[in-house]
Amino acid sequence: MQKHKLSGPAVFMYSAMVLMTVISAVCFSLYYFEVYKTTVILWTGIVSFMVLYHFSLRIFMGNITKRFRIDYNHCWYRQRNFEKSLYKILAVRKWKRKVLTFEPEAFDIKNRTLEQIATAMSKAELDHWINEVISVTSIFFVFLWGCLPAFLISAVLAILFDAQFIVVQRYNRPVVLRLIEKQKLRAVVHNA
Repeated sequence: MQKHKLSGPAVFMYSAMVLMTVISAVCFSLYYFEVYKTTVILWTGIVSFMVLYHFSLRIFMGNITKRFRIDYNHCWYRQRNFEKSLYKILAVRKWKRKVLTFEPEAFDIKNRTLEQIATAMSKAELDHWINEVISVTSIFFVFLWGCLPAFLISAVLAILFDAQFIVVQRYNRPVVLRLIEKQKLRAVVHNA
């Protein structure tokens, strides 16, 4: 079985999770065992814990959705009429190639069929919609540590972060779907 190499963004996320685990554990230990009880220590622990929370839940849910049956033709994944004009306003074409990809091999045109790529695009979109919901859950930490504005900002920034990936998938998928249709048409003509 071939072991795939982790992408740069994947290495970054896993490394950040390890680092954030250590930082939050040290800071919370210092603060809650009253070794060094300062606001800076507490908030360093909280911020590092929130990064760990967001990253680990995203990876966990991404692994869960690998078990889902994804149908790229489902109505949820169809581009809506307003989207083309929205994507022009957002200038998606200019920045879409700069967006990080956690599993670039899933979108590799040399080693994947167009159907596999369309499915991977739909799965990636679903993952990021789930991440949007996960982002909102970070607000509940206000009951543990207070300071609603900080957790609200965390949730909004995480939502905006995931929105870019949803936009890119929804922008690119119609092109792949048109290519699939052309491929099917050629096969019909060839077999006739």
